[in-house]
Parts: sequence; structure tokens; C-alpha cells
Amino acid sequence: MFLLPLPAVGRVAVRHLGLKRVWSQGLATAAMTKGLVLGIYNREKENDVPQLTSAGENFDKLVSGKLREVLNISGPPLKAGKTRTFYGLHEDFPSVVVVGLGKKAAGVDDQENWHEGKENIRVAIAAGCRQVQDLEISSVEVDPCGDAQAAAEGAVLGLYEYDDMKQKKKVAVSAKLYGSGDQEAWHRGVLFASGQNLARRLMETPANEMTPTRFAEIIEKNLRGASSKTEVHIRPKSWIEEQEMGSFLSVAKGSDEPPVFLEVHYKGSPNASEPPLVFVGKGITFDSGGISIKPSANMDLMRADMGGAATICSAIVSAAKLDLPINVIGLAPLCENMPSGKASKPGDVVTAKNGKTIQVDNTDAEGRLILADALCYAHTFNPKAIINAATLTGAMDIALGSAAAGVFTNSSWLWNKLFEASVETGDRVWRMPLFEHYTRQVVDCQLADVNNIGKYRSGGACTAAAFLQEFVTHPKWAHLDIAGVMTNKDEVPYLRKGMTGRPTRTLIEFLLRFSQDNA
Repeated sequence: MFLLPLPAVGRVAVRHLGLKRVWSQGLATAAMTKGLVLGIYNREKENDVPQLTSAGENFDKLVSGKLREVLNISGPPLKAGKTRTFYGLHEDFPSVVVVGLGKKAAGVDDQENWHEGKENIRVAIAAGCRQVQDLEISSVEVDPCGDAQAAAEGAVLGLYEYDDMKQKKKVAVSAKLYGSGDQEAWHRGVLFASGQNLARRLMETPANEMTPTRFAEIIEKNLRGASSKTEVHIRPKSWIEEQEMGSFLSVAKGSDEPPVFLEVHYKGSPNASEPPLVFVGKGITFDSGGISIKPSANMDLMRADMGGAATICSAIVSAAKLDLPINVIGLAPLCENMPSGKASKPGDVVTAKNGKTIQVDNTDAEGRLILADALCYAHTFNPKAIINAATLTGAMDIALGSAAAGVFTNSSWLWNKLFEASVETGDRVWRMPLFEHYTRQVVDCQLADVNNIGKYRSGGACTAAAFLQEFVTHPKWAHLDIAGVMTNKDEVPYLRKGMTGRPTRTLIEFLLRFSQDNA
């Protein structure tokens, strides 16, 4: 077809219309796919103008000052953790969420025992990314806010929600760093948060799905995918019997689900014979209480009674992904605690791997029974230190709630390392006592060397730790009771309601620092 040329003015008009059409089509496409989260600090003085981050300032220049303009007319200055969403400022980012970061100069708060600035970033970025997710946008770019690792942690932790069993799922949002900032720190933050999210998924999955065997398979797959410097041994019941782990077997025998002793090795040290760190995790994949059965209210939460195993294994997977130059071994005795004709009865006496006899006066104090044998086995590796984690006692939850994990340790050096790591991650720990006062209450036993519960009701977390100490001879040992930090309602703003995977990031940070000290 032959077309007559349009007059010049017409050509300009058509070109202009075409650009508008392309731009609007691009806007419609981008609106479906991309959001931007930017930070803004509190005013330092009453009359000051709130200060955008450097990424925010750059974006404001890109849009000729429109961001600052709409911020000024959209309401009062943003408080820490609060969000405000703007539309149509830029064709690449049709939705821009501005988040409040609190004070610009916020650092380590000695009262709170965490880095306030980092926590503010995690909280703000999580809130901003969720806002993007609510708009059903599948991609978001994130302001590093001066700390790309904290920003990545906020994004990846904040966007996570367990919906594997649901037909209707939230929009999956991929987060990446806005601008050319510190990609290495961003990547490290993604790894830290992904490690915690792995633990969250393991803990949240229903117990009929997350059996001991399935748990071991998932960790094996993740660890082999993380590094070639790994070994995984999924030990069957016959091996557990050969090891004479009578305490562990006494718990497992009440269930038809076979027990597993999971042993994982990450060999990152250039010196193959370098003594390892050994992590031990309680792996009760469902805890009914056994014959000492629990009340039915909230018993479903006991699908996460393997939180110790989940956190230590996820931390080792993350250490492998970070290619840390250290050797780490993870040990997880995995089983269910169920009532049946085969189950242990209150008053039974069992024998642990080290030959000590245990009077089982309460079958719901089962975590310490499986850990006793695992701790004995941990010593066979000539470790530099032994750290165990366990959702061990309701008493720990009563003592500290969800603010911090309790740490019982015979080593001030180990305590300091864990504490320093927790200040950095914001996933806090608090030192608890290992007094002889509590030991007397578990070794004063009528039928055996030691009782699995204390003589008195008081100090339950402390008597549980004292019991574990009876199976430890190593001078550098720490027991983390993580029962209080197992779940989140709304206490940690950047975690949704559900299982937390805490304190995985603190364990990863501990391993990172340990590897640097060791270099």
C-alpha cells in the first residue's frame, strides 16, 4: 500500500503519541513487575528536613525532585518502621515505597544489646517489601540504607511466609539491591536470611511431612548443593543401637516412625586435620510428651520441637555456602516422642552412651535424653568447642520470653563470642547460670545416677542445663535453650507470625567470626 507522507507537524504528533503509547504500555508492564523501597531518616532537630539515604537522594534527582515534593505534602515525617507508597514517579518503578529508618547515627545500644541501626534497617525494609508484595508486584529493588547486609536480611526474612500446603499463595517477590552498592554485603545478607528461612520451613512443616527421615534428606540435599566439601551420614536405628545410645532409643521407641541420627560434616579448613567445632541439635520432630502427655491446647506447635536441629543444620549449610575456612560437624538425633505400648514409662531407668543411668520421671523431659547421647558422641571428634541448641524447656520461655535465647556455658570465652555475634544479628542471647545448686537437684536421685527432672518445680531451664552438663567433659561447651524464641506473634517485626528459625543467623555470625579469628 502506498501512503502519502504526512506533514511535518503530523509526524511529530504521531511520534509523540507513539512514545506516550510505548511509555504507558511500559508503565503497565512495570506496574505488574517492579517496585522500589527507599529509606528516610528521622529529623535530627524539630525544624530539619528529613534526610533521604544516598540512594533516595539519587532517585530524587532522577525524578527532578518529585520524591521530596510528594513526601512533603503526604503527611507527617515517617516514623521508624512505617511506610508510605507513591505511584507514577518513574516509568521503571511505578510503585515506590519510602520507609522510616529512625535515627541516622543509631549504633550499638548497650541497654538493648543489639545494633539499633541494623535492626531499624531490617524492620523498615521488611515493611517496605511486604508493601510491594501486597501490591502483587513480583520484583523489588532495595535501598542498601548504608548497610546492604541488614537490608538484604530485612527483605528476605520479611517476605518469607510458609504457604507450601496452600493452594492460594502470596506473590513470590524477588529482591535485589538498588544501585551498584555493596553487592558482596547484600549477597551475605541473602545467605544469612536464607539460612534462617530454611530453619523456618523445617520447623513449620507439619510433623506428618517432616519426619526424621525426611528432615535428614532435606538437609543432605541442601548441604550437598551448598559445597563439595561436605559429608552426610544418615545413621539408622541399628547404628544407634551399636553406639549404645540407650537414652536416645528410650524416647524413639514409643513411635512407629524410625529414629535417625544425622551426622553432617563441612570440611572448609585448608588443614584437613584441624579439630572441628561440633554443633548438636535436638531433633524431636513431634513431641506429644509421651506417657506424660501434654495438654491438647497448642500441642500442634510441637512440630517445631526439632528447632535445635533445624537451626544448627541450617547454620552449617550457610557456612558451606559462605565457604568459611573451618571444619564444622553437626549432630542431630531425630525421632518422635509418642505414647504407645512400647513407650518409656515414668520411673523407668535407662543407660546413656557414657554409662550413666538416668531415672526418667517425666517422659516429656525427652529432649535432654536424646541430647545426652549426642553430647557424649560429640566428644569423640576432639572438638574445639561444642554448642548445642534445643527447644528444651517451657521454663526458658517463662524466664525470657521471645527476647533472647538462654545460654548456659562453662566457658566465658565461648559466651563472649556468642554474645558479640548476637549484638551484630539482633537475634539476642542472654547468659544463664550453671550453678552447682542446680546440679544437686538432678543428681539426688533414688534409682539412678541422675534424674531427668529436678527435685523442685523452680528453675526448670537451669536444672535441664545441669542435667546436660552431666554428659559433658569438654571445657568449651554452650547449651542454647531456644524454646522462648521458637515462635513469633508480632514481637520481631521483620518475621511474620509462625516459627522463627531463631537463632540461626547468630550461629552463622558466630561461625563467620570464628573462621576470621582462626585465619
